[in-house]
Amino acid sequence: MLCIRDIGAAAAQALCQRYELELEYLADDADIAGSFWGAPEAGILGRKVLVRPDTPVHSFLHETSHIICMDPQIRDEHEGNAQSDDLEEAAVCYLQVLLADTLTEVGSVALMRDMDEWGYSFRLGSTARWFTKDAEDAQAWLCRHGILSREGLLTGELRSA
Repeated sequence: MLCIRDIGAAAAQALCQRYELELEYLADDADIAGSFWGAPEAGILGRKVLVRPDTPVHSFLHETSHIICMDPQIRDEHEGNAQSDDLEEAAVCYLQVLLADTLTEVGSVALMRDMDEWGYSFRLGSTARWFTKDAEDAQAWLCRHGILSREGLLTGELRSA
């Protein structure tokens, strides 16, 4: 499973900066505030993503995607559990796969393998099958909220409404 130490904090930082988010890179044994699952899983506090070297990349991308997809009225004040509904959660998973391809050290194939290993569950049994055959609703949600263009490309924008 790829961890932040494998890709480097600079790559994670660059991704966060594209979305005007902050990355807080913590020490190896630090607690991670705002982590739904607890350390080493990533945490979120407002527009800040908290990681440490052993944080799995899939967790970093998932929590980053939660902030990107979050209702703007709660984004800045938010801590921990994103409290998203099922469709938003699917959109978050779809987005994290797309974001993995923006990291040369990761890519969607490796990320989807790690998602399966970690225990993400999808109706078709694997992340890759879900992404390619059953995620039209997630993609449409991302388009509707301005995160993807009509062509399915990343806009670099946070959810606006």
